[in-house]
Amino acid sequence: MKTTEALPPLVEPDAELSRDEVARYSRHLIIPDVGMAGQKRLKNAKVLVIGAGGLGSPALLYLAAAGVGTLGIVEFDEVDMSNLQRQVIHGRSDVGRPKGESARDSIREINDNVDVRLHEFRLEPDNAVELFEQYDLILDGTDNFATRYLVNDAAVLAHKPYVWGSIYRFEGQASVFWEDAPNGRGLNYRDLYPEAPPPGMVPSCAEGGVLGVLCASIGSIMATEAVKLITGIGESLLGRLMVYDALDMTYRTIVLRRDPARTPVTELIDYDAFCGVVSDEGQAAAAGSTITATELRDLLDSGKEIELIDVREPVEWDIVHLPGAVLIPKDRILSGEALSELPQNKPIVLHCKTGVRSAEALAALKKAGFSDATHLQGGVIAWAKQVDTSLPVY
Repeated sequence: MKTTEALPPLVEPDAELSRDEVARYSRHLIIPDVGMAGQKRLKNAKVLVIGAGGLGSPALLYLAAAGVGTLGIVEFDEVDMSNLQRQVIHGRSDVGRPKGESARDSIREINDNVDVRLHEFRLEPDNAVELFEQYDLILDGTDNFATRYLVNDAAVLAHKPYVWGSIYRFEGQASVFWEDAPNGRGLNYRDLYPEAPPPGMVPSCAEGGVLGVLCASIGSIMATEAVKLITGIGESLLGRLMVYDALDMTYRTIVLRRDPARTPVTELIDYDAFCGVVSDEGQAAAAGSTITATELRDLLDSGKEIELIDVREPVEWDIVHLPGAVLIPKDRILSGEALSELPQNKPIVLHCKTGVRSAEALAALKKAGFSDATHLQGGVIAWAKQVDTSLPVY
């Protein structure tokens, strides 16, 4: 049963294909629904991919191979060893290089006809709309809610469609959002998620992990949707959410409806504040009760008796943990279950991977009367970079 109507092609055909391009794209050209006209549309398309990470990697590679003429990449990060488990556009020799440059070089190896445009800066409210207006289509595979809402709202204001994907552990999701869709069934990300979840409720991939090959499944879906939108073939995921469970090997599609109570997007806002990267309670608790990695080292070296509490998950503890620390996962503190296990007669220092979860746990301890509790700014990552560089950074 059809739930959506076919959309017209997003891009007009380019003037011609060269002899080499006809040979390169021959397997596309003999598909009746694509043909010469469809391939010329791909050549003329300008697609912006937000991030050259887990989802951006396969999407960029396949869009380049498909013959998309212009690929923009928004990426300001560098390649890290932990990226190589899933970000297949980068290799071992790229560790330490800017991700955008690494991705550009990989794309050129696949298709040197592609015009790769690097935007090596963080996407912000003051640059997003102007950037989006330079492209026909946006692909968003970012892993934080603040950027997802920014991409959505900027796409609405720039009147651009975008393909969205998300991954976590063994599950992935994908959809298409387009407020101004010509079929009159426009939706945006806020119809699916009107509000961001509370801070810490949904861990990022860096905190919760992701099966590397899952990126290929969702990233290829995103690239497929991009090709369909550009060429005007098939039924897009506009108005539908695809959910993939890798463990069960199942795909299911959920029909989406426009939220009648949704407030129209008229301007960009402070997305960190909207999404509460750290909750107000966590920020309030951390104010004046935060120590740096070097301060913690000095405190430990002084011989002062403290209780060092690690609020991460057991699987993270198995990867790396600080000497002398005790593992008490954050949820046990927030529920109150672990409060009786904490000492009342010495200062407590909480830490997690980056400092977000420990700030939330700190708020709970302050509320329970542990006035001497503090937390480690930057968490285990800061400790590994500033104090003990022999520790692995995961």
